[in-house]
Amino acid sequence: MAKKPYSNEADYVIVGAGSAGCALAGRLAEAGKQVILIEAGGPDTSIMFKRPGMITMIHSEPKLKKKFDWGYYLSPQEHVNNRRLVATRGKVMGGSGSVNGMIYVRGNKENFDSWEAEGNKGWGYADVLKSYKRMEDWQGPDSELRGKGGPIKVLENPDICDAAKTFIEAGASALGVPVNPDYNGASQDGMHVIQENTSNAIRFSSSRGYLTEQELPTLEVQQRGTVSRVVIEGSRATGVEVIEEGGQRRIVKARTEVILAAGAFGSPQILMLSGIGPAEHLRGHGIDVVADLPVGDNLHDHLFMPMTFAMDNSPHHSSAFYFGKALLKDRFKPGSNFLAHSVFEAGAFLHTSLSQSTAPDMQLFAIPWSYPPFQDDPVRLSPDKRPSLSAFSTLIRPKSRGTVRLASADPLAAPIIDPKLLSEPDDLKVLLEGVEMIRAIMADSAIAKHVKEEYEPGPGYTGDKLRAEVIKRVSTVYHPVGSVRMGVDERAVVDPELKVRGIDGLRVADASIMPTIIGGNTNAPSMMIGDMAGAIVLGTGL
Repeated sequence: MAKKPYSNEADYVIVGAGSAGCALAGRLAEAGKQVILIEAGGPDTSIMFKRPGMITMIHSEPKLKKKFDWGYYLSPQEHVNNRRLVATRGKVMGGSGSVNGMIYVRGNKENFDSWEAEGNKGWGYADVLKSYKRMEDWQGPDSELRGKGGPIKVLENPDICDAAKTFIEAGASALGVPVNPDYNGASQDGMHVIQENTSNAIRFSSSRGYLTEQELPTLEVQQRGTVSRVVIEGSRATGVEVIEEGGQRRIVKARTEVILAAGAFGSPQILMLSGIGPAEHLRGHGIDVVADLPVGDNLHDHLFMPMTFAMDNSPHHSSAFYFGKALLKDRFKPGSNFLAHSVFEAGAFLHTSLSQSTAPDMQLFAIPWSYPPFQDDPVRLSPDKRPSLSAFSTLIRPKSRGTVRLASADPLAAPIIDPKLLSEPDDLKVLLEGVEMIRAIMADSAIAKHVKEEYEPGPGYTGDKLRAEVIKRVSTVYHPVGSVRMGVDERAVVDPELKVRGIDGLRVADASIMPTIIGGNTNAPSMMIGDMAGAIVLGTGL
């Protein structure tokens, strides 16, 4: 049976079926709007995407990574030994939300109130809380701060192992912080069990929650097409140009609006290819300037430093044989083992000595696995196979800022991604304090008897030697934001209604619009941005 040809016109054309794009498309289609959603990747129907614990295969198997990832690398990072770190981005329905660790974090109240204080009316905590509550189906206790019945299932992992439990207990004891029953509730601070967007051993990405689980007759999803530019007539966006897999090009027209949701790398790249961006940079690539705006500036990301400890109460082994047995068991009894949940089990939000606000500046993660020590090329990783617990010192309020720029006018060429990691000295200081916090936790009596060895990086790394080792090992958390900044001043690309300045009929709705990164994992906030964008576009309010 011949494939039905794609449509070439709709009320709204949305570019990017990631965490924000799917949420936005779902909201508009639910309201009866004719929507075309364009995704460069393919479907997320494979068990690899459905089963939460199978992300390791996608990240470590070269053929899978090539198929489902954009294959980006950062430019050589001057302050990180000129390393070219991997910049993983999902190229599949659900975007990076289909290949991530599913740690569900809303962000700190202060994060959103600071956005509003900068002039972004409608983006304060009270506003985004309404969106979070609408999109959640929280499986935990009833709370006026949590949502029930929304499209995204969220639960606290009920099956964490003994190593993770003792990590939480020891953290509270060693650092003098509480065990927090809901870090997405009234307070973010303290040790906690990870919350994840899963249900019945199924990943609830925005693709599943907003699209697969809904009946949306006015939505058309077009896959395996790369958007090369926004079509602009005069000062109005009227559609997009799409490059199909075979190289053919076609125009998809938007009767009402074009909305970019291609992420912190994709959205600025498409804008610049369309003549919207820093004028001198565009002219250098032979691109006519339509609007001279600071597109690609303000790029920033979270960073982490991994540490691994040999533990006698950790159940897992980082070996192909162990993983293969789990796959076999899951085949006959789905959801019966660790594949049913996120690999991340325990965590914390903490304050270092550099913290200057009520919001934490340090996040810890713990996983009952050995974590590979070097992240420059994940397809060549070789983690230790002993029972282990890995903990991560994570910088969540980075000061360093960088850029996204075009490498050429070729829309199929990867952009130049330069977040200028650790260019601000305080960022490294925070990471170092996090390492010492982890060591204090692992020395506490609640967990010390189970710790056999710190073998990554090792107890011999202190002082300047530790500083050098952090620079050698630090990795991004794959949370890029800010490159199409929302605001009301000359630094902004979009206004608080997400409209691109000076261009009618064009908005951006994804993590790129964040003025500053939120405190914690960015997947839930990206879905929230898509959900908020739907309310803004429809004019329905929250």
